[in-house]
Amino acid sequence: MYRPAHFREDRREVLGGLMRAAPFAQVVLATERGLEANGLPLLLRQRDDGLILAGHVARSNPVWQMPVIGEALAIFSGPQGYITPSAYASKAIDGKVVPTWNYVTVHAYGSLRWIHDDDWLAQLLLELTDENEAGRAHPWRVSDAPASYTAGLRKGIVGLELEVTRLEGKLKLAQNRPRADRESAIADLSARGDEASAALAEAMRAVLDE
Repeated sequence: MYRPAHFREDRREVLGGLMRAAPFAQVVLATERGLEANGLPLLLRQRDDGLILAGHVARSNPVWQMPVIGEALAIFSGPQGYITPSAYASKAIDGKVVPTWNYVTVHAYGSLRWIHDDDWLAQLLLELTDENEAGRAHPWRVSDAPASYTAGLRKGIVGLELEVTRLEGKLKLAQNRPRADRESAIADLSARGDEASAALAEAMRAVLDE
């Protein structure tokens, strides 16, 4: 991934937080049939020897039967959106502004393995559910459903683990613009009134003083 110095992010704690905040990733594999991409929610696990991304696919999905060539890649996308030149304070000074697109992304590379163990799958589903239900007044638990029902559903999935060997983060959030332009762009996004713009404004605000 192309990462100019002012947009580059390598801090593991920051990248981990971004992946947890936006856990739905595109998992891309190179196979003998070409590139294969699947959108999956992934659970980030910290182990003594590094980071693991865990998830599952439908057993009817042929991807788990395809030999993988080289590394697998999981692409996480955070806040993103269009930035109008009209949002920049410097527009009124010299007019030397153009549109751009700001975004946050993390690329996780590593080796992939498929898992059929029922105990592993049961634990994954517990952790995925608990993480995504956290914060709700009355969280749903896997145990709320009949055990025989969830056991039957597990037969229809295959687990995956991606052992992360390298991480690349890019936060393209106007760090190359004058502070006045960054502040005026944040104000413009905040005034739009939609959740996506508000999230992008917050991401830009978070790096304003770095």
